[in-house]
Amino acid sequence: MVDDIMPYDPVKSHLKIEKLVVRGEGVGQERKYYRFRVDRWYGGIVTADCVGCGLFCKFCWVSDRVRSNPAKVGRFYMAEDVAERLRSLMAKRRLWRARVSGGEPTIGRDHLLSLLRILDGIVNEFILETNGILIGWDEDYARRLASYKSLHVRVSLKGCNEKEFEMLTGADQSGFKLQLQALKNLIDYGVSCHPSVMTSFSPKSNFLDLLKRLKQIDPILEEEVEVEELILYPHVVKRLKRYGLKYFVAHPPDKIPPEQI
Repeated sequence: MVDDIMPYDPVKSHLKIEKLVVRGEGVGQERKYYRFRVDRWYGGIVTADCVGCGLFCKFCWVSDRVRSNPAKVGRFYMAEDVAERLRSLMAKRRLWRARVSGGEPTIGRDHLLSLLRILDGIVNEFILETNGILIGWDEDYARRLASYKSLHVRVSLKGCNEKEFEMLTGADQSGFKLQLQALKNLIDYGVSCHPSVMTSFSPKSNFLDLLKRLKQIDPILEEEVEVEELILYPHVVKRLKRYGLKYFVAHPPDKIPPEQI
């Protein structure tokens, strides 16, 4: 996967990656993962890191080795196997919050829905960290997600507007509208959700304009917006230098503000 082809179609990119990291269909559909872990975010959470994303964000915390080699990294798991690994970590650490992170978890819809079905009622909260592209593209995805009561969706907006989205991801600007559409689809179907916004590359005026757009979708989105700021992992610093990308605010990994953990 090459992340300096600009611009590319964000939907087609996700569907292309899906062929590399998903196999089968229905309840037996398998998805690639490369790591299962416990992390500090959200006050403590068990995490399954999946392989493959259709966006190539220049600030992404995932290593280049993982994000550039979806066909070679990780292994395939059925939803039952992923759920069992997460349950085991939860029991050991007495944590009852889980998530899928790393790549884009909405790739491989049958697999994700099977995982949610298994864990619904077992976890207190399942956090779906997504860029929202596929949920914005396919309204039925949001309808299907509405069945799971423990689910909360965090839609990670890549910048504050279409121009910033293209600058940060290399994808066509239409992808930003799909991200906003994902939030609307989720709200329309009653799915618990909130927007997270990467603001480190945005002037304040652009962020304020975004708040107005979020309020037009639903006032709750403006109230619950999460500010996400750049974390300066060594491989991220190298990547930003390669692209000549300047930021306004950033934090070393050991000095992340408590409110962002």
